Amino acid sequence: MNGLSSVFNLLAYVAAAIFVFGFLNKVLQYYKTPSPLKIATTPAPKTSMGVVMRLIPEVLFFRSLLKGGTAEKILWLGGWVFHVSFLLIVLRHLRFFTYPVPGFVMSFQQIGIWAGLVFPIALLILIVRRFTNDRFATISLFADYFILLLITLIGLTGLLLKFYVRTNLVDIKAFMLGLLTFSPTAMPDSTLFLIHFTLVLILLVYFPFSKLMHAWGVLVSPARAQVDNPREVRHVTPWA
Repeated sequence: MNGLSSVFNLLAYVAAAIFVFGFLNKVLQYYKTPSPLKIATTPAPKTSMGVVMRLIPEVLFFRSLLKGGTAEKILWLGGWVFHVSFLLIVLRHLRFFTYPVPGFVMSFQQIGIWAGLVFPIALLILIVRRFTNDRFATISLFADYFILLLITLIGLTGLLLKFYVRTNLVDIKAFMLGLLTFSPTAMPDSTLFLIHFTLVLILLVYFPFSKLMHAWGVLVSPARAQVDNPREVRHVTPWA
C-alpha cells in the first residue's frame, strides 16, 4: 500500500470519528438544552403518542412546508425529492460495504440509479430558490451555499463515475470493506474516485457542525416535539 493510500485511509477514519462523536455531542447538547416554556405549535397533541404521530408525517413528508405558500411549496418539492433521492442513493451504495450483498440492497440498485439522475434536479431547485426568492436570499449565509455546492459536486462526480469514467468496482469494494474491517488496502487507481471520496469525507466532517443537524433537530424541536399539556401538568424549568 503506497503513501497516498495510507494518508486517505487515515483521513477516512478521522472523518468518521469526527462525524460520530460530533453528531453524538450535538445530540447531547440538544438533550441538555432546557425548554423554559411550553411552546408547542397548536393545535398540538396532549399525549406522547400523539407527538410521535405528529412527527411521523413531518419527518416523512415535510407536512408543515406543504401547508405554506408558493415559495414554501417550491421548497417542499425540491427538499422532499432531494431527501428521498439521497436516501435511495445511500441504500444503493450499501453494496460497497457488505459481503455478501443482502437482497434488499440489491433491490435498490436500479431505483438508486434513477434517484442519482433526479438528485441534481432537486438540488438545482433548491439553489435557484436561494437566488430568486428575496426573503430566502436575504437570510441565506455562505454556509447555505457551501453545503449545496458540496453536495452538488458529490452528486456530479458520482454520476461521472457511473456513466463516463468507469472505475474498477472490485477495487472500490475492496477498499471500502478494508476500511470497514480495519484492514486498509490500496486505493482504486482513479483520480475521479479520489475526488469523490474526498468530497464525501469533507461532508462527514462538516455535518455535525452545520445546519444539516436538522436531521435530528426536528425530533427535539420544542414547537413540534412538546406535549401540549400545560393545564394538566405544571411545566417547571430546571432552575426554578
